[in-house]
Amino acid sequence: MTQNLILKINELAKKKREQGLTEQEQKLQKELYKEYLAQFRSNFKNQLNNVDVEYPDGKVVPLTDFKKK
Repeated sequence: MTQNLILKINELAKKKREQGLTEQEQKLQKELYKEYLAQFRSNFKNQLNNVDVEYPDGKVVPLTDFKKK
């Protein structure tokens, strides 16, 4: 995630609390939230793909195989 995206989201959130947003700013805020969530979900899925499950007997299985059972 880019730091600029987060800064812009926070800037619009602060302005919304303090004085309100114009219609154009509200649309921009929604678009930024969608982009942020898409990036977050993608990063989270990639992280889960790198997780392994270790059984008590020492067998290690990737989480993707674990979910299929």
